[in-house]
Amino acid sequence: MTSPGLGLADPARENALLVAIIEAISTGVELGPLAAKVARLIVEATATDVCFVHLFDEVTGMLTLAGATPPFEDQVGRVQLPLGGGITGWVASHHRPVVIVEHKESDPRYRYFPQLRGQDYTSMASVPMASGPSGLVGVLNVHTRARREFDEHDIRLLTSIGSIVAGAMHQAHLMRQLEARQRAAERFAEQVIGAQEAERRRLAGDIHDGITQRLFSLRFHLEAAVGAVAGSPEFAVEQLARAHQLTDLALQEARSAIHHLRPPVLDDLGLADGLASLARTMTSVEVSVDADPCELPDHVGIALYRIAQEALQNVVKHAETERAWLELRADERQVLLRVVDKGRGFDREQAARLAAGASGSDAEGGYGMRSMAERAELAGGQLEVTSRPQGGTTVTVRIPR
Repeated sequence: MTSPGLGLADPARENALLVAIIEAISTGVELGPLAAKVARLIVEATATDVCFVHLFDEVTGMLTLAGATPPFEDQVGRVQLPLGGGITGWVASHHRPVVIVEHKESDPRYRYFPQLRGQDYTSMASVPMASGPSGLVGVLNVHTRARREFDEHDIRLLTSIGSIVAGAMHQAHLMRQLEARQRAAERFAEQVIGAQEAERRRLAGDIHDGITQRLFSLRFHLEAAVGAVAGSPEFAVEQLARAHQLTDLALQEARSAIHHLRPPVLDDLGLADGLASLARTMTSVEVSVDADPCELPDHVGIALYRIAQEALQNVVKHAETERAWLELRADERQVLLRVVDKGRGFDREQAARLAAGASGSDAEGGYGMRSMAERAELAGGQLEVTSRPQGGTTVTVRIPR
């Protein structure tokens, strides 16, 4: 038995379908509900038996069933196929519609999905969902139990529907990106505030536990020396010697506190020579430095210096090697910092544990990796760490100019 075409030769019915789809889009652009609404509208208006909406993920290269009419709603999210796989994948990869009137199984492009019960349906039409701004978004399929001839008008209508939906989904994708960036900005702001508070607490603790205690002891010894000058010169000399030692310790701790706030070497030498100076402090590892002089905003220079410092300290602590290389490159597009060693390295599972902040001996390394990544992100860049067992480790930071 052969059924008629889509039955939308009446312009009024076509307009009603398109208006209904536009209204569905206007009520919300969440991809799942939108795909389900569009599928139902198409089936109702075209007298087809089932409609599937597959969305394309550029990252994975997979097409995923995102909307379906009864009785296939429970398969949403479960059915996937690669670009080029099956009729749907072929339509997605070639950006061309396909019509199969009968005997789908004889088409070499056809792929059978038991959960979609393809044997129950005779004819199908598959069209790409694409628009100019978004490119390919997915594929729209309709199926009928009875044999049906889908003509050019039918395909043109389905393609138009696909273009409308693709544009809406492109807008939804842009909206999700915007929301994600807003959330990321909020997280960065929280991280900045948290880092500032943590730094204030650390500095306050350093001053209270170190410099303040030294100064209190210094005052005690000076008072004791003053009181002993007349009666016991030897005791006074001893107290003054202790006071001198405490003064030296207080100065060292003050310099350390200042260094943690901002490396003085950056003011004195600049970033390139500052990195060379940093490399010379790594006494147990020979660090070769190749750094381009460059003028950078203060927060970027400090971030790169601290990342290099942490990366070289990790080489000293964990790499079990005597050589490392530090590179700084700057052009009009970006600044690149790279620290390389040929040490013991680590595998991906250990890298994941470190990034997550593993317990035990890995905890410090995990904190260091998170700290480097956060510094890179707050400077507007990205951190990449690559490694393999006995193959060394490379830490790379890229920050746009």
